[in-house]
Amino acid sequence: MPKNIVVPLADVQGPNVGLFDADVDGFASSLSGVGYSLLTVRAKRQIAASFALWTRKKQIAVADLKESHATMFLKGARRCTKARDVIKRTAVSLFLKYLRAEGKVPAYPPCSTSSEPSPVAVLQELFERHQRQDRGLSEQTLQTYRPFIHDFLVEHLARTGSTCTLVAQDVQYFLLNRIPKRPTKSSRLLGTALRSFLRFLFQRGETAADLSLAVPLVRQWRQSAVHTFLIPEEVEQVLQACNRETAVGRRDHAVLLLLARLGLRAGEVVALELSDIQWRTGEIFVRGKGGILERLPLFTDVGEALVLYLHKDRGQSPSRRVFLRTKAPRVGLTSQTAVGAIARRALARAGLRPSIRGAHLFRYSLATTMIRQGASMSEIGQVLRHRSPDTTAIYAKVDFETLHAVALPWPAIGGDR
Repeated sequence: MPKNIVVPLADVQGPNVGLFDADVDGFASSLSGVGYSLLTVRAKRQIAASFALWTRKKQIAVADLKESHATMFLKGARRCTKARDVIKRTAVSLFLKYLRAEGKVPAYPPCSTSSEPSPVAVLQELFERHQRQDRGLSEQTLQTYRPFIHDFLVEHLARTGSTCTLVAQDVQYFLLNRIPKRPTKSSRLLGTALRSFLRFLFQRGETAADLSLAVPLVRQWRQSAVHTFLIPEEVEQVLQACNRETAVGRRDHAVLLLLARLGLRAGEVVALELSDIQWRTGEIFVRGKGGILERLPLFTDVGEALVLYLHKDRGQSPSRRVFLRTKAPRVGLTSQTAVGAIARRALARAGLRPSIRGAHLFRYSLATTMIRQGASMSEIGQVLRHRSPDTTAIYAKVDFETLHAVALPWPAIGGDR
């Protein structure tokens, strides 16, 4: 390692104050462990060492480190190009994140003189814990609900200071100020989140009545449109468009096969762990909605694609997720959006431009192919793991060829009377 990378922290006066070589070395090791290249690790280590030296000069105890200290350090550093300044800021942020994970810096630096959490934060935490533990909601769903509940609590508590005074008019006033400005899908999500939260308040005794009944349903006609789908030849065209000579192509090919052959949802692909693949029995465990663990057969082409990716490209990682980011940090895919992006890129490579281009397109396509091959609604529901037959019924609209075969001809002029 070049000499200018190592900063002699121990030469600075002030024993037991500031960061030391061991902290910087541990940080560098953590970067290597999640897949950063040697060159990147060296660059980030140098910046972290400079920050550590600065903390000792300023006599800042490690336990007192805050984001404001990082800002002070960056402001005092020699100005470089914009790209270099971004690299410095990122490195210091990663360093502080590492120190928090090690318990050397407080996990949540206080942003005010009061250490008491706000009433809004307390209620949101209780609600999310209930939804997570008792209702089995995913983190993705809770993240979707969070801004809606926060806005409702902030508005109501700012006026009354307590949820005990909530009445139906408060709920309706909140909705009337927001729903007209939102598209239908967002309005439905807002109503669903609010109903769930109001039921939670009623169960806790925070409200005298179940105010979820005051949240109106947003009208949306069921089965009013035909879902977009790909015919089998187009699905194969998308799969063949993956460049399996590259690490990214092999990973994307395995992801797309899970979507196309097994009908997995994007979140289920993200949540897939190494222990979920049962090689001996030829099965795969899927973490479905509500945290339910379900079994699906591991088809030969899916298994071969997974083996190729795991053997050649996944590499070592502390993450147990099957699919990792291709760039450092080498951790599991972070959200459903990542799988959706894989699907959209694959469709673009194949030269296809359907109106829906996300991961769910392959789920619709699988169901459509099954019904055209004679599968029953119950069989499709089992494969797609639907809880309600009504959900599976949306796929009955797409089999136009079968409908043509059984449809009566249009009566001709002068026909039967």
